[in-house]
Amino acid sequence: NQLIHLTIFLSIRHHIRACKMINKNNMVIQTMIGEDTVVDGPIDSKSGVIIYGSINGKVNTKGPVRIAKNAVVNGDVIGKDIRIGGAVNGDVISNGQVTLVKTCCLKGDITYRKLHIEDGAQFEGKCEILKDDIYKEG
Repeated sequence: NQLIHLTIFLSIRHHIRACKMINKNNMVIQTMIGEDTVVDGPIDSKSGVIIYGSINGKVNTKGPVRIAKNAVVNGDVIGKDIRIGGAVNGDVISNGQVTLVKTCCLKGDITYRKLHIEDGAQFEGKCEILKDDIYKEG
């Protein structure tokens, strides 16, 4: 709720600065794809991403990824911690935890360090434990 109030009352410049201050202590999602938004192409980010709309392309971030209940991603999803509530048609690779919630529909393989699948989640693919850091240089 504090983040929403900051957006309403502060300029964009101050909002970004406020997000960065919060980000030092907590993992904050700084990029949001709205419910009525369609992105054709990849998304590359160093911070977290939350998706309510549709993405036709790869999502690649070093931060957390949240895919909401009615969201759709047609492409691979790469991130630190990934929580899927919507539909993903592509592989999921996480340097942390992958959570498939009960509303999830995933058609693709999962590479993870930790995996949590809720009852009712739909998953078609294979699982593999991550052996190396996905962000490692070289």
